[in-house]
Amino acid sequence: MASISGQPIPAITEATLTEIADSGLRGPGNTVNQAVVDLGNALVAAVQGDESVELPPELAELVAQVRRIAEVEVTGIPVEENLKLSAFTIKLNGDEPRPVVILPAGWNPLGWLPFVYAYFKLALRGYHVLTYTPRGLGFPDWISTSEGRVDVAGPKDWADGSKVITYAQGHFSPSKVGFLGMSYGSGISQLVAAHDEGRRVAAVVALSTWGNLATSLYTNDTRHVEAVNLLVGFTGGERDDKFDEEALDILDKFDQDRDLDDVVAWGTKRSPETYLDKTNELGIPTYISNTWHETLFPVAPVIDVYNRLTVPKQLNLWIGDHGAPEGAGLSGLLTHLPFPGLAEPLREAYEFLDHHLLGADNEAPNRKQVTNQVMFTYKTKPVLGGGQRITEAARREGHDSWADVTTGTEVWYLTGVNGDGDGALADKQNDDWSRSFTAGLETKATAVDEVIKTGQKEWTGNPRPYVLAEFERENLLVWSTDALTGSGGVARRIRGAATVRLTVRSTADAATLVAYLFDVAPDGTSRIITHDPYTVLGLTPGQDATVEWELQPAAYDVPDGHRVALVVNSRDRLYAFTGEVGSTTTIGSPRGNESRLELPLG
Repeated sequence: MASISGQPIPAITEATLTEIADSGLRGPGNTVNQAVVDLGNALVAAVQGDESVELPPELAELVAQVRRIAEVEVTGIPVEENLKLSAFTIKLNGDEPRPVVILPAGWNPLGWLPFVYAYFKLALRGYHVLTYTPRGLGFPDWISTSEGRVDVAGPKDWADGSKVITYAQGHFSPSKVGFLGMSYGSGISQLVAAHDEGRRVAAVVALSTWGNLATSLYTNDTRHVEAVNLLVGFTGGERDDKFDEEALDILDKFDQDRDLDDVVAWGTKRSPETYLDKTNELGIPTYISNTWHETLFPVAPVIDVYNRLTVPKQLNLWIGDHGAPEGAGLSGLLTHLPFPGLAEPLREAYEFLDHHLLGADNEAPNRKQVTNQVMFTYKTKPVLGGGQRITEAARREGHDSWADVTTGTEVWYLTGVNGDGDGALADKQNDDWSRSFTAGLETKATAVDEVIKTGQKEWTGNPRPYVLAEFERENLLVWSTDALTGSGGVARRIRGAATVRLTVRSTADAATLVAYLFDVAPDGTSRIITHDPYTVLGLTPGQDATVEWELQPAAYDVPDGHRVALVVNSRDRLYAFTGEVGSTTTIGSPRGNESRLELPLG
């Protein structure tokens, strides 16, 4: 049997599953990992009876189990006249009432295809399953592609979700309805649950989710251009063919840096945060996961959503970037491959659903509401061909609330130039100095090498190495502590959001600042802890302006003997640069507005 795309299906081997675990959902450039495509095609063909599909024994048995207990179907769900959504259903045999889990697909050109493995695993847990591709997404002529144009989680997608629930009720007669989504599907899941007039959603699992779409696109007066470019190019078609007129207008305004109030209003309308009063009124149990180095949907707004929820809830934060922790558990994994901790993100998500939809007496209600994985506390060993393989999963810490994560703060004051040409982070106020750099040029101090892929490597035990001495001092500024000491081999337990206060002036009328926090080893090699940008608008050239902002939250142990370094530059590929290339940005510390870094400790 040919695949959904019409191509032959290659044999699926352990190497296929290892590639998915190592590389995640993304392939070269802005493509889907071919191993994910091959596995999805193979599982669909196998469950439909194609005996020529070659699978590892564990996956072959999974397919056989699903075939014994359920019927599967690829179908189209009408949501408007002449508009159908592609869907894949698994209907359990028998008359016993069972809940259904509905999974809106993530933002990708394959629609629902990448996560067929997860649909099978849900069926074996006792759920009917319905997954669908949101309107507009998908390659032309693939059966997993939905008709229409992309609404970007807007009112049309909310209405579509409610119509999908109605379809599911007719098809399955379910005892309860739950939603599980990853990325785009996670936001749609929360929004459909809040807006469904029938109040039919009993629980939501939101993986690699967003809290506020507006601040994911534009925050601290800084446009997140790389994330938008990546998403626009990942729909399965050309921009003008895929998006509706409203979205195209918003994308034009964003690209052209104009009418950004309209962009914010559009994004706010599509934000789960905007409708938390409805979610809380309905009492919808909500499970949320995200990553520390998230480049699409930064973690801070997600934490804000969690904090405002008054329903049964769980927040899990992981090492890595968008989709890395959940990718293998959704796309496919074997129990013995390839490293410990790989199955945990999905296991805990499923147990949350089991408790709230199946009534399972499990650990879900007894877990700490907030669980943070601490960067990069895993143990690794070298592997043939280069890189590291995790041998012991990173440590996780549980808390009753996010407020318990940070138990204190430590203030470090920025100084002028030391003998090495950099500044220091000192424990006493230091004022009346200034330091300058040339703005508008990229440097080796960047948040990531590649969106999503750098964080995927972090998740698999291979965080990106930096060398502090190689950072271009003419285009950035560096401040660092002396070597730090502490107890138990840990000098500082950074827990929460660091705050930076800088007094800035520029020869231009605007200045983009990107602040990075690094852990620096005695040999000068470094790892990034966190970062965030801030654009100062309306400057009078040559006059000071004091700004303060929070960096993205983190859970990071700085080892004994290491230093903490603050690096400030003007340009990172993730963000738009505002100002003049070649202008001079000056950081100072006037008395009363001393520049400083506040570290959260826990």
